[in-house]
Order: sequence, then C-alpha cells, then structure tokens
Amino acid sequence: MMSILSGCEAPQQKQQNRYLVIEQQTNGKYIVVEEMPTEGPNRAIIREKDENGNTVERFMNEAEMKALAEQEYKKVQDGTSETVSGNNGSAGMGLAGTILAVAAGSLMGNMIGNALMNNKNFANRSSSVNKSAYSRSAAGQASRAGTSAKKSFFGGSSRTSSYSSTSYGG
Repeated sequence: MMSILSGCEAPQQKQQNRYLVIEQQTNGKYIVVEEMPTEGPNRAIIREKDENGNTVERFMNEAEMKALAEQEYKKVQDGTSETVSGNNGSAGMGLAGTILAVAAGSLMGNMIGNALMNNKNFANRSSSVNKSAYSRSAAGQASRAGTSAKKSFFGGSSRTSSYSSTSYGG
C-alpha cells in the first residue's frame, strides 16, 4: 500500500540557479540586464564604471552573492533595507538588494524567497530591478503592434489570395 501512495507525493520544487549580468546605472544603483537559468552554480558579472568612466566587468561567484544576499536579508528583517522601502521613483537598488531581489530563492532557499515576495514593497522593487531582455522586448512589440500596419511574412502589406488544389486518387 505504501508504494501506491508514495507516487502521489509532490516533489519539492528546486529553485533554478541563475547566471546574471548586473549593470551599474548613472545614479549608482544596479539593475539586471541579463538573466539566464543555469545548471551550474549561481554567478554574476557586475558591470561598473571606474574613476575614468570606463566600464569594468568583474565576476562574482555564488559564495560572494550569498554573503551579500544574507547581509541584505538581515536589513530586510530590521526594516532598514531599500528592498522593502517605497520605490522613490528611481530605477534600481544597491548591489546586494538587486542580487537578493533576483536570486533569493536559489541562494537562500524557497522559504526566504517566498517570505520576501509576500512583502508588497519587496515584490514591487524586485520586479522593477529585473526587467529581462525578453520581457522588455515583448512589451515593446506589444506597444508597437497596435500602431503599425500589418505586414506579411515577406515584408509586403497583407492581402488575401485564394488557392485551390485538386487531388486525384492515385
């Protein structure tokens, strides 16, 4: 009887690890510009400007990401984190907040990720920090779709044509 019932047990869903590209904005805040699921460990490339204004990329491994996320989570619990404060109209957050917003579940476990997402301010901030290239592209396509003339696959305007086919039984 146990073997029959064991098949009904729902498997625990594991959070997908992430490969992130995080970019520093002119206001000093960070946003995710690329996010991809990965089979390997969580990792990120951080793009920042140096003192000469040149873009510098550095690699951040999972241990570094987890340490930053844990520090930011402690601030969340204290109520001092910008991830749970109002949006103030500015895009992005600090680096630790950005990492926590995007990868909390995979870095620190589902329970913490779910607890954070239940906070309305955190959910709003995390969605504004992480606008994936796909969602930006899809939103742009949707906004342009209503204003452009319908084009056919080959670039001309759409028109209908009739096609008939006769088939013989052979």
